[in-house]
Amino acid sequence: GRLNRRIDLLAELDRQRRDLDRHATTQNFDHFRQGAISLLCHPRVRNVLDVTRVDARIQERYGRNSFGWSLLMARRLVEIGVNLVQVNLGNNETWDTHGNAFPHLKDKLLPPTDRAVSALLDDLSENGLLDETLIVMLGEMGRTPKFENRGSQDGRDHWSYCFPCLLAGAGIRGGMIHGDSDRHAAYPANHAVTPGDLAATVYHSLGISPDLRIPDALGRPVPLVEKGRPLTGLFG
Repeated sequence: GRLNRRIDLLAELDRQRRDLDRHATTQNFDHFRQGAISLLCHPRVRNVLDVTRVDARIQERYGRNSFGWSLLMARRLVEIGVNLVQVNLGNNETWDTHGNAFPHLKDKLLPPTDRAVSALLDDLSENGLLDETLIVMLGEMGRTPKFENRGSQDGRDHWSYCFPCLLAGAGIRGGMIHGDSDRHAAYPANHAVTPGDLAATVYHSLGISPDLRIPDALGRPVPLVEKGRPLTGLFG
């Protein structure tokens, strides 16, 4: 039903775009849009997305919740050859623990995440897919080193200077830690990593040179990664 409503919305936008004199661009857009619709409507893809039909024991290993089902779906998409899968663990502000952080993390966030991620890594390893699949798990920011005193609703606010990232698969050595923070977990102490370094590492694992330059709309060469170097020491 949601897909049909989106198709109807696209049709309405098309009707409003009739006066635009961009015939070539419209033809390209129609081509890619039709490809996306065909992909979503394909029976094999529909079957992969319906994780509720998976064996009950497998669902139990991942967890019968949005976290578990999402990562189970990700594994099934990787198995049929989808090259890029993004999984959002939780709604928009699920991990935004400004208040009530301790019980929220202990009871609602960390247990299902630990369970589902462990199952995903185990399955990809057993299926021989982990060596060719890079898993990147992180948020967009860290949390303040100290808890903000809000009575019974203690929490931690936004903090951009230091936060963790988990990488697995694609030749990365398991069980290692790269870098550490100061004793307050506030700032990097050794082997600091920038967002550019992370991006360069992802491209490196894909066999793409981070130094590659690609032309923009005006033909100017734009670096794929600015001020970032791959963390080659992570790879075995």
